Amino acid sequence: MNILIDDIDYPDQAEVNGKRYEIRTNFRNSILFELMMQDNSLSSKEKVRKGLALYYPVIPGDLSAAVDTALWFYRCGKEETTIQKRMAARRGKSPVYSFEHDAGLIYAAFLLAYQIDLQDTRYMHWWRFRFLFNSLPKDCEFVRAMEYRSIDINDKMPKEQKDFYKKMKRLYALPLSKTEDDRQTAIQNALLNGGNVEGIL
Repeated sequence: MNILIDDIDYPDQAEVNGKRYEIRTNFRNSILFELMMQDNSLSSKEKVRKGLALYYPVIPGDLSAAVDTALWFYRCGKEETTIQKRMAARRGKSPVYSFEHDAGLIYAAFLLAYQIDLQDTRYMHWWRFRFLFNSLPKDCEFVRAMEYRSIDINDKMPKEQKDFYKKMKRLYALPLSKTEDDRQTAIQNALLNGGNVEGIL
């Protein structure tokens, strides 16, 4: 799929075992989904049940297939291997954003970059939100915060530069202990539950 040349509508349904099911596509659902998957107070079974309920008005009978389709939608139609490669590239590194703790920065970034007031936006398809989110300009404070969080400080840097980046990392630090790899893995594992989701609902 190429959004620039293909005449494609953002999907509002998904196929599970040959049958089409409606999917809740508003960006807020997927943000809630990601936040819920990181919630350590919920068990894996609760995450699966609540995650499927977030996406499906009518949950398919084949829960394993429903999970796969929900993950496909969350990944914006990307194959799992693409996500795995991105996860491997960031393995062991700290998270660079949080929908919970960066909410104000993300709100301001969309307003400044796209003149989109997310508070006034009743609906935006998750894929559109994610495409815009991933392309926010570098002069946004939110993007600078992500860059500071992701910078590897090394001994080759001048002392002043190291001191600056250490200060920025402290200033923009997220109160999360999970690495980006752990975060993405937690989302998939919580839904997949080791491949056994039968009997959860």
